[in-house]
Amino acid sequence: MTVLTLLTKTYNKGQLKQIEMSLQTIFEDLDAQVQILDKQSNRWVKVKITGEDEVVAKNYITKQIGICPTSLDEVSSDTEFKGYIQKIDTTGTLIVDIGILEPKTVYAHIPLTTLQTQLLEGKEISLKKIAELFALSADLPISIKVKGIHAVENIINAELSTTQVEKLKNWQDSLLERLIVLGATTDEITLTLERTQLNRDIINTEALGLFEQVLTCKLGTNAAGIIPRIGRYMRNTQFLVFNPKNFTPNAKNYTQIL
Repeated sequence: MTVLTLLTKTYNKGQLKQIEMSLQTIFEDLDAQVQILDKQSNRWVKVKITGEDEVVAKNYITKQIGICPTSLDEVSSDTEFKGYIQKIDTTGTLIVDIGILEPKTVYAHIPLTTLQTQLLEGKEISLKKIAELFALSADLPISIKVKGIHAVENIINAELSTTQVEKLKNWQDSLLERLIVLGATTDEITLTLERTQLNRDIINTEALGLFEQVLTCKLGTNAAGIIPRIGRYMRNTQFLVFNPKNFTPNAKNYTQIL
């Protein structure tokens, strides 16, 4: 028997069933039984795999979905992990959940000064303002790099990974607005865009996670304006807007950066 924590969080019980059915279909020709465990911590998805082909199933899940480290013993400096923003702390720390649940939950902490250096060339901008500029919010999947571990304090010191910084910088340099949808699959997004006839306004849909998508809008399309039109069909989702215009010198949100 193998127990894994999948590199995905869910937003409702229906999504747990959705994952279980999908994995069962994938492994239907193998001697591998996949079961979602009832007890979920911090909304991480735990699965139990049994059968003669459980190693094959485990390798597939590890490669295609990803799994979380189970303890601090699996974490070392300069390694990269994908996680979810747990909280934007008022003290000036971005707290990221990478799935460590045993023997207790351990989060990665990214200090404000680190974010200022990585994203804004060291300019002293508040964490709240950085979150607004870069569309950072709880439940957003991001990639981090471990810088140090404090086992006694149960804290991982971290920074954004190079890949994550480059993604945000590319968004910043583009002329295209982006709408981030938390809580929906790619198929659900596609159906909603077709239903509302907004698919012509979207260049592509990128999966940040199983239930987190980012829609790249066509030039001239207002991402915030899309929310009321698709929101009526996606009531249990959260929307974030990334607007590159906020980084131009005359932008209201950018005045404190100059």
